[in-house]
Amino acid sequence: MNPEKTIRIALAQINTTVGDLPGNRDKIIEKMKKAVSLGCDLVAFPELSISGYPPEDLLLRKQFILDQKQILDEITSRVEDIVCVLGFTDSLDGKLYNSAVVLQNKTVQAVYHKIQLPNYSVFDEDRYFTAGTSPIVVSLNGVKIGLSICEDIWIQDSVTESEAFCGGAELLLNISASPYHTFKVRERWELMTDRARKTKSFIAYCNLVGGQDELVFDGNSLIVSPGGKAVAAGKAFDEDFITFDIDISQVRLWRKEKEFVKSASVFSCPFEKIENVRLADSGKSIKSVLRLVNIPTNMAKEEEIYKALLLGLRDYVHKNGFTKVTFGLSGGVDSALVATLAADALGNKNAIGVTMPSRYSSSGSVDDSVKLARNLQIQLLTLPIEKPFQAYIDLLSASFAGTRPGIAEENLQARIRGNLLMALSNKFGWMVLPTGNKSEVSVGYATIYGDMAGGFAPLKDVQKMMVYALCEYRNNEAGFDLIPRAILEKAPSAELRPDQKDEDSLPPYPLLDRILEYYVEQEMSVHEISEKGFDEKIVKEVARLVDLNEYKRRQAAPGTKITPRAFGKDRRMPITNLYRAQ
Repeated sequence: MNPEKTIRIALAQINTTVGDLPGNRDKIIEKMKKAVSLGCDLVAFPELSISGYPPEDLLLRKQFILDQKQILDEITSRVEDIVCVLGFTDSLDGKLYNSAVVLQNKTVQAVYHKIQLPNYSVFDEDRYFTAGTSPIVVSLNGVKIGLSICEDIWIQDSVTESEAFCGGAELLLNISASPYHTFKVRERWELMTDRARKTKSFIAYCNLVGGQDELVFDGNSLIVSPGGKAVAAGKAFDEDFITFDIDISQVRLWRKEKEFVKSASVFSCPFEKIENVRLADSGKSIKSVLRLVNIPTNMAKEEEIYKALLLGLRDYVHKNGFTKVTFGLSGGVDSALVATLAADALGNKNAIGVTMPSRYSSSGSVDDSVKLARNLQIQLLTLPIEKPFQAYIDLLSASFAGTRPGIAEENLQARIRGNLLMALSNKFGWMVLPTGNKSEVSVGYATIYGDMAGGFAPLKDVQKMMVYALCEYRNNEAGFDLIPRAILEKAPSAELRPDQKDEDSLPPYPLLDRILEYYVEQEMSVHEISEKGFDEKIVKEVARLVDLNEYKRRQAAPGTKITPRAFGKDRRMPITNLYRAQ
C-alpha cells in the first residue's frame, strides 16, 4: 500500500433518534473525535443524521428546521483535523433539500442535495423535499470523492455513474437510511458490488442502524473494492465504527482496462454539470496499523428476522421513555414468542407476563404459560377473568335476551383481558404488547379493543408459520426447549368457546400464509392466485376478509416491518372501499 495514494475513511454507523437533536449531535461529535484519534482523513455519518430518519412532518415546522441548523453550526465549530460528511435538511429559498454537508476546518465546504427522491413503499420524500440537480465531486489529498445519498445509488446510470465516468470520482461515498426487510441486505450487497465493478471505484456505504416506529434500519455499512469485493462491513442491527485505508492506486490500475475506458466513453451524463470542490489536504501520513476488518457472513433468514424484531422492540420501548412491558400469556405460540422477544430485548426483569384464564382455558395452556415464564425468568401475574366475564353476561342478559351466545360473548373475554393489561399499564407505566401475528391481523382474526389493545405489536408483520420458525430458532440458540415443546405442538386456539380451534374459522396456516403473501405482499388478484393451484373459493374468502378488516388494522398498534410489504405506511388501502376485482 502506497501511503501517498491512501485515504483513511471512517463510517460511523450510529443509531439516531428522530427529533433528538442534541443527542444526535453528541453522538456525531463523539464519533468524529474517535475518527480523529485514529488518524482518519474523513468520517461519514448516515442520511439525515442530525434530525434522525424519517423526520416526517416535523419537516413542516419552521422551528424544527431552524433548530437543526443550529445543531449543524455547533457540530461545524468542532470539526478540526478531519473532513466530516453528514446528513441534514438544507433550507434554501423556501425549499427543503435532503442534503449531505461536507465540513472541514470549522467551515461548510460543500452541500450536496439528494437528486433521486424515493416516493414509494414507506418513503414520502416528494412530500417534503425538492430534488437536487447537480452531482458533487470533492477532492481530498488528490483523491476525488463522489457524494450521494441513499436512493441516488439505487438508480442506474444516474448520480454515481456520472460522478465516476464524467467527474472522475474514485471513491463513491453514499450516506444512507435504508430500512430493513427480508433479503434487503443481500440485495444491497449485490447493488454495491455491481456499482463498484461498473465504475471501477471504491464504494463506501454508510447506513443508519436502529428502530424508528415500524421501521428498522439494519446497519450493514459496506466498503467495496473496484473489483467488487467487500473489504469491510459494519455489524448487523448494532452500532459500529468502520475504518479502512483505501488505496486509490487500485482504482487507477482498474481504470486502465479497456472495459472501463469503453464504458466511460459511451456514457451520457444526464446532468448539465457536476460540481467540483477542492478541500484542503489533510496533511496526515498514515503510520498506525488498523485492526483487521471482518466481513460478516450472511445470516440465516430466521436469525436476521429475530434480530430485526429485537432491535425494533427495544428501540421503540426505550426511545418512547418506557422501561418495562407487559403482555398476555395464553399458552399459545404467539404470546410465547412475544414474551421471549421482550425478555431478550429488554431484560427478563422488564418483561411481565399475565395469564388470564377463563372457563374455556385448558389447564395445559395455564401450565405451559407458567413453564415458559419460569424458563425466561420473567414475572408472571395471574388474573382469572371468570368473575368479570360473568358480571358482563349478567349485565347484558336483558339486552341479549332471545339471542344465542356467539362472537359478542367471545370477544367480551378478549376485551376484559385487554382492559386488565391496560389497567396495569396505567398503574405501573408498563407498555402493553399485543401478541397477534400478520396472518391473524390480515384476516381480522383478532378482537379490536381486546387482544389488539396495546402500544407496540412485535409480530404485526410476522406470518404464523414464521412465528413457529422463530421459536425453533430461539430454542436452537438456547440449546434446549426454552419455549416449551407443548406450546409449539398444540393446535392453535383462541380458547374463547369450548373446543375452539383456529382452523374452525380459517384455512390451515401453511395455506393461509401462502395466499396472504400473494394477495397482500404481491398484490395478485384472486384469479391470479387461483391459477397457481389454490381453491378459488378459499382465495375469495381470504381476500374478502383482508379487505373487510382494513378498519381494524388502521386502529392497530404499530409493529416492526420485516417483509417487503407491511401493513401501515407500506400498504395503504381505503377503509371505505367497495372495489372488488372481477
